[in-house]
Amino acid sequence: MEAATPEWLRAGDSRLRLHTIVRLRWLAVIGQSVTILAVHWGLGMTVPIGWCFAVIALSAWLNVALRIRFPESQRLTARSAFLMLGFDILQLAALLYLTGGLQNPFAFLLVAPVAVSASALPLRWTIALGLLAIAAASLLVAFHYPLPWCHQGQPVLEVFHHSVAWCYAQTIAIPRLYVLGVWTAVVLGIVFIGFYTWRTAQENRRMAEALAATEMVLAREQRLSALDGMAAAAAHGLGTPLATIAVATKELLRETKEGEPIYDDLLLVRNQAERCRDILKELSARAEELDTILSRLPVSHLIDEVVEPYRPLAVPIAVTTGPKPGVPAKSDAAREPVTDRNPGVLYGLGNIIENALDFAKDEVRVEATWSRDEVRIVVTDDGDGFPPEVLEQLGEPFVTTRPAATFDHDEPGHAGMGLGFFIAKTLLERSCARLELANRPEPETGAVVTVIWPRKAFETPQSCNRADMAI
Repeated sequence: MEAATPEWLRAGDSRLRLHTIVRLRWLAVIGQSVTILAVHWGLGMTVPIGWCFAVIALSAWLNVALRIRFPESQRLTARSAFLMLGFDILQLAALLYLTGGLQNPFAFLLVAPVAVSASALPLRWTIALGLLAIAAASLLVAFHYPLPWCHQGQPVLEVFHHSVAWCYAQTIAIPRLYVLGVWTAVVLGIVFIGFYTWRTAQENRRMAEALAATEMVLAREQRLSALDGMAAAAAHGLGTPLATIAVATKELLRETKEGEPIYDDLLLVRNQAERCRDILKELSARAEELDTILSRLPVSHLIDEVVEPYRPLAVPIAVTTGPKPGVPAKSDAAREPVTDRNPGVLYGLGNIIENALDFAKDEVRVEATWSRDEVRIVVTDDGDGFPPEVLEQLGEPFVTTRPAATFDHDEPGHAGMGLGFFIAKTLLERSCARLELANRPEPETGAVVTVIWPRKAFETPQSCNRADMAI
């Protein structure tokens, strides 16, 4: 199944709005300003405060310019977002250069722009930003202003107990091994956090695409289900105009003598109007019949309706229905469950049966059983079964047991995107169903898909509470 991907989910696009970048940068500007002031005036450490605020002012002026030039709702292209996050890395690197390089404990903030990119930009842009951040960290190992350990000839940290002369004559030498350790931690943080964030965001994007496809399928099934209601509405709406046409033609026929040129035409109009009224009456009666009779159907009829389109295929389908073994024959639990017609359930079961037919060799079996507490539908085929390596992942979007879909429609064999079963699973779970996947026990081969509903939720879908089924 192919689904239209929402514009904001297309590969290569950015999901970042300008408003988000601007707000994050204002937060950075405030944090950097407070930190510089606290270090200079609070701790009494001498820093090149003028240069520091010049670097911070660049970010502030860039934000002001962006807010004047673009609206808040402006969505950034991937390239624009990359340039802005790259600027943030370089601005932070300039501040670190003025305040001790990697000896500055705030050096770990180089990870932040890469993490933002990983959550919203394509992988290639995130890799580029990661390399830029690593390059900046590498340069800061060797090139930076020394940490301002002294203020007015006195050590800032009292634990050193050195003389004033020492403060002027010496600079605390941080061991190179320690600096290399900080560099390693920053680089590993960029790589690990960047990859972890990208992977999580990628899963969310794939899930959003799959859910969009699910909504499209459900909407289509609901439109098909609503056709009977539309027919009834059409019959009601067209009844009055047709009655007016019939009355008008009847009056005209009274005033027209038989044999006149328009007499036959008026007679034809009246007959066709009466025929339209009969058709509309039939449609209205059929819609009412469907509403009263077919809006609810027992399990056996549900299975028959799902299976019927696949009967002409070469692989036979064997259907069995009945109470679960051990249920007393005349008990209330043995009564066949009846449920509302649900397009999502019909589509979901149909997709499972279609998949079974695709992989079956000789037969597909559909077995429906019920008890006092549950309704169970089991679909079994005699194919090769689920590959063990994907069995635990089936039901997730873009996970399939078939070869990847290609544009060569003449190529034999199965092809799929991994969305069909995900959509079926999602629609069935909306009706409070639970799916279990397994392979047939050896020496038999084939896949087994079991769909299980609580009987109360199956018979009265209004009572379905999916939150109660969550783990």
